[in-house]
Amino acid sequence: MILVTPDGHRTMNTYLGAAQHLPQSALDEAQVRDSAAIYLEGYLWDAETPRYAMLRAIEVARGSGGKVALSLSDSFCVERHRDGFNAQIEGGRIDVLFANEEEIQAMAGVPHLETAVAAFRDKVETLVVTRGEKGALATRNGERSQVAAEPAKVVDTTGAGDLFAAGFLTGYTRGLSLERSLRLGAIAAAEVIQHYGARPEADLKALAGDLLG
Repeated sequence: MILVTPDGHRTMNTYLGAAQHLPQSALDEAQVRDSAAIYLEGYLWDAETPRYAMLRAIEVARGSGGKVALSLSDSFCVERHRDGFNAQIEGGRIDVLFANEEEIQAMAGVPHLETAVAAFRDKVETLVVTRGEKGALATRNGERSQVAAEPAKVVDTTGAGDLFAAGFLTGYTRGLSLERSLRLGAIAAAEVIQHYGARPEADLKALAGDLLG
């Protein structure tokens, strides 16, 4: 249940539903093998059953040459599962790490964005940090790019992080530059925050225009 105030702020009462019972046996390993990248949510690290499914998905993806993207999801997930996340990151099993400013600082245990970025930029191939109205930044193999947020009238921020990741990964899996991938993420996130609900209502491909190449 999500409560949204008139100024666009939200309070979430999270319930994982059937996802918290997702067993490893339900994993479509063929689909994982055929994917250029898989995207995993930190929320599902809470329950043991889906955690094992995620670990198996990581194993399958890496075995087939696919990329593994992980979203830290929320700072409370970081506080509870920092060791588990770090084990995957330190073990070289995460290629793309998504976090917002608060989450990456919590992960690094520091109150400064740049210090937190410095702590993780060399531990993953690609680090993506979203910053709300301040835009987003990404680092990859010594390269760094930053984009401004797209103009938007904020109605409901639910889904902004996931839509940003969807846009970014669309560019990433097509081999686009960090800047273009970030811009795709910003466009997708800007669309979803301008209406209630976490599903886009506009044609994201049309909004992306020439950015897709």
